[in-house]
Amino acid sequence: MTALPESQHSTVSAIYKNYEKVADTGQRPHLGASELGHECERYLWLSFRWARQPGWEGRMLRLFESGNREEPRLIENLRAIGVEVWDKDENGQQFRYAAIGGHVGGSQDGVALGLPEAPKTPHLLEFKTSNNKSFAALVKNGVMKSKAQHWSQMQLYMGWAGLDRAMYLVVNKDTDEIYSERIEFDQREFDRLLARAERIVTATEPAITIGENAEFFSCRYCRFKDQCYGTQAPQVNCRTCAHATPETDGDGRWSCAEHKKDLTVQDQRSGCRDHRHIPVLLGRFAELVDAADNNLLTYRNKLTEKEFQQPVYSSQEITDCQDKKMLGEDLVTAIKTEFGADIAPSGTSVFEGMKDDLPWLESLKPKKRKLT
Repeated sequence: MTALPESQHSTVSAIYKNYEKVADTGQRPHLGASELGHECERYLWLSFRWARQPGWEGRMLRLFESGNREEPRLIENLRAIGVEVWDKDENGQQFRYAAIGGHVGGSQDGVALGLPEAPKTPHLLEFKTSNNKSFAALVKNGVMKSKAQHWSQMQLYMGWAGLDRAMYLVVNKDTDEIYSERIEFDQREFDRLLARAERIVTATEPAITIGENAEFFSCRYCRFKDQCYGTQAPQVNCRTCAHATPETDGDGRWSCAEHKKDLTVQDQRSGCRDHRHIPVLLGRFAELVDAADNNLLTYRNKLTEKEFQQPVYSSQEITDCQDKKMLGEDLVTAIKTEFGADIAPSGTSVFEGMKDDLPWLESLKPKKRKLT
């Protein structure tokens, strides 16, 4: 048989895959100022707690890079018309701000003086790119109505920088047209956003969903949809663990009550074998019925009424298991207890139908551990 020719798009695929390979997790240690204007407080809490990685494909990562490359070009444009621009601190880095014990913050694009609209007034600078459709809406309705998150982001940066004006510059990626809008500082909005940020950082559980079901417009394409309305469990890391707490005494510190230590960012990403999901994050399919001092938890599976325990089932198994009815299934629990077997992340029960082929499995009984 004649071999199929190699895809004509192999080079493009390789470029996209390389972006995915070298990209970071997309999970920042802090809650970004650019996010705080998001309409859903539950989304912000889940994002801050790293409940699920963004998982951007290579094409999108390249698109984000294109947007970032527009920033120095706009700064050059401003300087070329005689505007003074401060875009770096004494260390050559963007100006950064932090709040709520270091758990909230961001980096501003710059500060300008000498803008033709108000030459003597310093302005915060905020640069964005947009497709043609969004650009048209922006021109028609302005930033506050069409890009509320951007407006909120500028309010935070103006408040932190002590400025009362911002210049919002947006480049149309399809036509290279530039949109500009001057924004006035709103102290009430600044205070509201900081109060919201503190509420999210210090909350031990997420807010309720903003929609009644997964088809609600704002939820339909959200990466947390299956956690909010389905049975998907969050990823395993320290931030989804009941033992971890974001401390608000500075420097973005997190502590672990189980191991009595502070957690580095790398610790937080890795998690450990003693991880226990924040119970409410499993609430779509499980209910915590008992917790012992030795980190032994007992859950009731809402889908089957069976009980399952940790550490018999690890947090990673609970997350990886696609068919949550497996959790607490008598035969699965028996084999795990007897042989230390793990549930593979493939999903459905690999033990289904095995009792007919291997009669000795029937004699195994789940060994429920005694609570202390």
